[in-house]
Amino acid sequence: MKSISKAKNRIHLLDEIRGFAVFCMIFYHAFYILGSSFGINGATKLFNFFLPVQPIFAGIFIFICGISCTLSGSNLKRGLILLGIAVGMTFVTAFVMPKMGFVECEIYFGILHFLSVCVLIYVLLSKFVSKTSLFTGILVCAVLYAFTSGIGKGVLEYGSLFSFKLPEKLYETNFLVPLGIYNSDFFSADYFPLFPDIFIFFAGVFAGKHFIANGYPEWCYENKLSFFSFLGRNALVIYIAHMPLIFGVAYAIDLIINL
Repeated sequence: MKSISKAKNRIHLLDEIRGFAVFCMIFYHAFYILGSSFGINGATKLFNFFLPVQPIFAGIFIFICGISCTLSGSNLKRGLILLGIAVGMTFVTAFVMPKMGFVECEIYFGILHFLSVCVLIYVLLSKFVSKTSLFTGILVCAVLYAFTSGIGKGVLEYGSLFSFKLPEKLYETNFLVPLGIYNSDFFSADYFPLFPDIFIFFAGVFAGKHFIANGYPEWCYENKLSFFSFLGRNALVIYIAHMPLIFGVAYAIDLIINL
């Protein structure tokens, strides 16, 4: 039997889609940092312009991460590493950067926190997920996504069919921030609560399980967009590095301008 290289087996389409989402994220965060921390009005306008489409590329990224979990044999390790990095990012943005004069940069439950918890939950539910069909899984995820999408506003509802108002007492503190429950004092520069987006992640998991069982089309393995493929393969490193780099470059330029 001929050995097949990892490069040939790599599903480049997933890398390319993930890379495109990362590319959009870099510019989105750059506009936010330049506007909020350095007072550049043009950046703030661009941030507000792209704000409505941010959930789209974020959703794509989360969905692809769900698919990717079905291709990994070490999700527990990956989840714990992600969680450790996320906690480190909270420490830097909430305690170190404010001492350096940077405000509104705190990240308390951002995309890395969200994904790490999703991966760890998947580890616990993997046997159940493997027994669920694609149609059933996607349907359940769609229903629960719609049902929990109003949790930040204090309600669980499904259109006009059902509505349940959550106790106001839950929203008096920020202990339930990971679930999407918080008071008016809460702020996080990057915030991805588990509800409702965890169901986008699990929709990706169900899709991934389906493709593993039935095979990916051949064209998914073709490397068509090398730049986005590179970004996708190195998404974690880029995410960790891009914000300090943006801050560093902007800070240097600001110093030069004000000399």
